Formats: sequence, structure tokens, C-alpha cells
Amino acid sequence: MELFPLAARWIHLLAATAWAGLLFFFVLVQHPALAAARADGTAAGITRHIAPRALWLFRWAAVLTWLAGAALLGKGLLPALQLAPGSILIGVGVWLGTVLLASVWLIVWPAQRIALGLVPADEARRGQARRVAWIAARVNFVLVLAAFGFMAAAAHHG
Repeated sequence: MELFPLAARWIHLLAATAWAGLLFFFVLVQHPALAAARADGTAAGITRHIAPRALWLFRWAAVLTWLAGAALLGKGLLPALQLAPGSILIGVGVWLGTVLLASVWLIVWPAQRIALGLVPADEARRGQARRVAWIAARVNFVLVLAAFGFMAAAAHHG
């Protein structure tokens, strides 16, 4: 196996693991913990120190996953995006990954910046931003499982 495809495959795998792992952490651990921490007044440690760092890694793992996947596909990226015959499974996976990447950068991150107080907002707007981030994270949770399924199916010839 040539070095570039091997490196792209490992970068894609490791970045996707970080991206999905952090998504699972946000949905299954952080959100419930923040609800409890807000109730007892201890949420500041999470919102000031943990969440911004985790979100930084989450955003950039998403970008690295997509770029490494595109590099791995190489000339097959365009047929995959076009859902050409023979590329439908991986193409659906690519489109799901693209939607997930867009969601991270265009929905989740802007909402989290408000929710975490990284940009000025009143409490009503922060609450609304928390709700938007919560909904987007749950949709992404389901979509990432579908993306994994399509990509695994394509890798193992359907």
C-alpha cells in the first residue's frame, strides 16, 4: 500500500473517532452533567474550561475527517458526490459527512458560542442557543451512525 493513502486512511479514522467520540461525549455525558451542574451552581468549570476546549477539538476533528476522507477518495470524490453508479454507498456517506461538517460549523458552534457565554447575550438568547445546540447534537448523533454505516458498507463492498 502506498504511503499517502495509508496516511489518509489513518488520519481519517483517528479524526473521525475523535469527532464522533466528542459528539457522543456531548450528548451522553456533558449535556446531562451541565443540567445537574446548573442546578447546584457548579457549571462554570465546565462551560469556561472543558466545553470550549472540547468544542475546539470537535470542530477541527470534523474538518480533518472530511479532508482526509476526500484525500482518501481522491479522484473518486466527484463521482461519490454525484452519487454515480458504483459510488452510491460511499457517496451517501460523503454527503452525510458534509452535512455533519456543515452542522458543526454553521449550527452547533455558533449556538454553543452563545450558550457558553463566549459572545454577549441575555439569558433568553443563551437558553434558545442551548436548545438549538441540543437539537443539532441529537440530529448529528443519529446522522453519524448512518454515515458510519454507509462508509463501512462501501468499504466492505456493500
